[in-house]
Amino acid sequence: MSNPVGWFEIYVDDMQRAKTFYEGVFQSPLTKLESPDIQMWAFPLNMLHTGASGSLVHMPGFSAGRNSVIVYFTCKDCATEEKRIIQFGGRIEKTKFSIGQYGFIALGYDTEGNMIGLHSLQ
Repeated sequence: MSNPVGWFEIYVDDMQRAKTFYEGVFQSPLTKLESPDIQMWAFPLNMLHTGASGSLVHMPGFSAGRNSVIVYFTCKDCATEEKRIIQFGGRIEKTKFSIGQYGFIALGYDTEGNMIGLHSLQ
């Protein structure tokens, strides 16, 4: 099977607040998608690449259910975006730490209360 995830949606209560957060943290503009009944702003998309990989995880302190899925954003060094999470109104759950040969991750919350992950190889 190739990379199993082809699209993700992060639901928000305040679109402008969330848009400001994500554009600030990742230093990349979002693009408005036209939909008659739904406000949608898309992350950059490269149509030449498909999907993203993922895994099932058990981590002490993080229970399953309540739609507990974490989207990990790829970063050059996740410590950089980790600092921006605070700068743009989010909060950090777990600062950058090693996941061995797979690099590093950090966990934080956006302005809407959604947990997101940051992943980097350095």
